[in-house]
Amino acid sequence: MAPLRTIVGRVGPRVMAIASQQTRGMATEKQIYNQINSTKNIKKITSSMKMVSAAKLKGDETRLSAAIPFNQWTYEICTEPTLVENATYEELPQKVLIVPFTSEKGLCGGVNSFVTRATRDMIKKLNAQGKDADVVVIGDKGRSQLRRFVPEKITRSATDIIGPGTYSLASALATELMTAGAAEYDAVVMVYNSFVNAATYKQMYKVVIPLTAGTEDGGALGTYDFDSDKMESMADLYEFMLSTQVYHCFMDGATAEQSARMTAMENASKNANEMIDKLTLQYNRARQARITTELIEIISGASALDES
Repeated sequence: MAPLRTIVGRVGPRVMAIASQQTRGMATEKQIYNQINSTKNIKKITSSMKMVSAAKLKGDETRLSAAIPFNQWTYEICTEPTLVENATYEELPQKVLIVPFTSEKGLCGGVNSFVTRATRDMIKKLNAQGKDADVVVIGDKGRSQLRRFVPEKITRSATDIIGPGTYSLASALATELMTAGAAEYDAVVMVYNSFVNAATYKQMYKVVIPLTAGTEDGGALGTYDFDSDKMESMADLYEFMLSTQVYHCFMDGATAEQSARMTAMENASKNANEMIDKLTLQYNRARQARITTELIEIISGASALDES
């Protein structure tokens, strides 16, 4: 019988090339198998998150349908929402307070990026027009993004907001805006995502002008008489209008967030399926290459023994 060294030396160059290629350029079967299992676990998580978002979306749609008529009266005093796309913001007054509505959590597509990008674009255009703008951020994701670009513009932020949204929550947020000096600005501009359907949302902005300014130029409710002190009543009515607008923007943004998260998790699940298919094919090829290599080694060894 030929020694082991002789048998190994007689193994064909093709066998050695296959083994070398598998070692250098391919993952082992165990690594591919572990990656397949981890991808399957991720798919289970994304599928569950999609179902949770779909259930939450139904509730948010119900709350939004109640918030729309509740906010309808404000459009008799201030302007209706305007699309952010291609907006010049020339109609905005000299000093404004920008309030972007973002989410507390991620994994919801470009919901937060669209709002923060619109906010930065608004600040840039207002500065070019010689106007002043400060920012009060609602939502942790918006705060972290805007801090990287316009940290000097952020005067206050409201984070750790627990959903679902209610009017009590909107009143608390409006109180934060009043504490930030909303009444001292010429206008409050709210930037938010407006829900269209489960697959579509768009960026809008609202302009809320203090009613106390109307008493000076005869606009808004300046021509009306009040039983109580006029200026105090106008200030109270402005705060109520501000909380109503915040409630509508918050509910609209929350509904858009859930729809975007549902779509994002659906896409993630599809991507996981595609990755599992590719990894399974790669695993089968690696397994077949190993089996083929072992067979060639056995056959070559047997031939070497026969020749000896």
